[in-house]
Amino acid sequence: AALNPWDVMLCVSGTAIACENALVLAIICSSPALRTPAFALVGSLATADLLAGVGLILNFVFRYVIRSETVSLLTVGFLVASFAASVSSLLAITVDRYLSLYNALTYYSERTVLCVHTMLAGAWGVSLCLGLLPILGWNCLRDRAACSVVRPLTKSNVTLLSASFFLVFLVMLHLYIEICKIVCRHAHQIALQQHFLTASHYVATKKGVSTLAIILGTFGASWLPFAIYCVVGDPDYPSVYTYATLLPATYNSMINPIIYAFRNQEIQRSMWVLFCGCFQAKVSFCSRSPSDV
Repeated sequence: AALNPWDVMLCVSGTAIACENALVLAIICSSPALRTPAFALVGSLATADLLAGVGLILNFVFRYVIRSETVSLLTVGFLVASFAASVSSLLAITVDRYLSLYNALTYYSERTVLCVHTMLAGAWGVSLCLGLLPILGWNCLRDRAACSVVRPLTKSNVTLLSASFFLVFLVMLHLYIEICKIVCRHAHQIALQQHFLTASHYVATKKGVSTLAIILGTFGASWLPFAIYCVVGDPDYPSVYTYATLLPATYNSMINPIIYAFRNQEIQRSMWVLFCGCFQAKVSFCSRSPSDV
């Protein structure tokens, strides 16, 4: 079959995603200082996005090399599980950020470790179940009329996935609004203690709120078009509509390492150590955890 340019772009996107997130995992695994619960969540996100990138590459290879409905079904299930794990990890990171601010005094405790491990187990467990559904029979291979805009997933399957995404998005929106309230309240309390509101407090508060808006805006802009189209779209529509909404969704996995990993100064320092083999004391880094706003 002739190469579809959209499939090529998805494969290129998958390659970039896999390389970026493999680098994040290598940095986290090579640095003992990053083996903390908060960075475990970042590692979970990188692992999920890495698998999603690999899934996009395999989908391209199997579409043009091994044309089999069974292999296609396995690839789609793998992609569903990977992207679901990515979205679930983003939710877990949001919950962790909220708890680190709401319970700042008790955050660094054994309870936090248990909470993080529980969130990771739940996120990957649910994602694995969602990925197995089409493989275990919830597909339209035998009933073409039940197909959705994402073959071989059924309409009811993509509706479930879209509803799950909308729920996650609303929960993240609520938590980030609460985080903004906490950040503004902390800035106001500091200002009262110093008897006046300095420009630095205003700038810090504005920067924190802007960062949260960028995080949530990027997530929504990447996934909302595809989630909405999965609900309102019809399988008889041209496939270009599916590709045009799916491709931006994959960009979220490409942007995640920049937002949650490469901007963190602990990871930047570990990257210097990984690539240079030494760390120059002249370069100043401030210790920050992934939970910092």
